[in-house]
Amino acid sequence: MLRIVMIVALIAVVALAIFVATRPDAFRVQRSATIKAPPEKIFPHLADFHAWPSWSPWEKIDPALQRTYSGPNSGPGAVYEWSGNKNIGSGRMEILEAAPSSRVLIKLDFLSPFEAHNTAEFTLQPSGDGTTVTWAMYGPNTLMSKLMSLVFNMETMVGPQFETGLNNLKAVAEH
Repeated sequence: MLRIVMIVALIAVVALAIFVATRPDAFRVQRSATIKAPPEKIFPHLADFHAWPSWSPWEKIDPALQRTYSGPNSGPGAVYEWSGNKNIGSGRMEILEAAPSSRVLIKLDFLSPFEAHNTAEFTLQPSGDGTTVTWAMYGPNTLMSKLMSLVFNMETMVGPQFETGLNNLKAVAEH
């Protein structure tokens, strides 16, 4: 009987490993919003980490969030490091590219509660009397993240936060 249980357990583990291995090798979460402001007015809120507390959805989750800034105040080389409660964790962001009024590319490193290395990207496209801002995060799906994706869905975890952040950015930029 024990042998049958061990064989069934082994088959289940192998089947799970095969299923996990077939998961995508990369992920992308993206949201967009149209803001009634020109790109030139929105861009500084994205390219300067000092402006993020006014709109970032994560800033309000932990009122005791510890922040450290280094490098230039804005643009390429600007760095923002954070350490917060269990809902925020800790990590580091560095602006890699900042094309005035059109794109900000950020290296995003999560250190805890789990380690992950991704890219965040903001694009600004003029649209009628406003600007369409797209916030995306993408990166590799490691074996561990593929396994975690069976329980935690990045789209449902991060997507609503992006929507909140874009709505906050809209409120700040439109006033």
